Amino acid sequence: MQKPNGKNGRKPVAQKKPRDPIPEKFESLEAAAEFWDTHSLTDYRDEFREVKDVKIDLGPRRLRLEDELAQQINKLAHRRGVSSETLVNLWLQQKLTETLKDEKRHSSRRHSTSSESDLKRKVGTLQYA
Repeated sequence: MQKPNGKNGRKPVAQKKPRDPIPEKFESLEAAAEFWDTHSLTDYRDEFREVKDVKIDLGPRRLRLEDELAQQINKLAHRRGVSSETLVNLWLQQKLTETLKDEKRHSSRRHSTSSESDLKRKVGTLQYA
């Protein structure tokens, strides 16, 4: 028969040590991984709530390309030593960045005063000999 521990005959209860708060927002995926690598999710069970209807779309996005265009992209990607997906993603990112800069530039022009707009329009229609 086992002897009871403690003065009242019961086993002593382990004291809960204070826990670090979960950051409101992690600075990076690595910071989140570091936090959860050094903390137990079970210690924070009371801070979580059930979530329903979670949708996570990790599947690839597909775009139709003309056959000849796809072949040319594949050949160029092969020569550069990258996948066609990598090459297309790089090009799209570059074009998107360029387009957003152009839109921002055009947007700031639209907000100029009307006299400036009129002057620009008139100067733009002049032809130089």
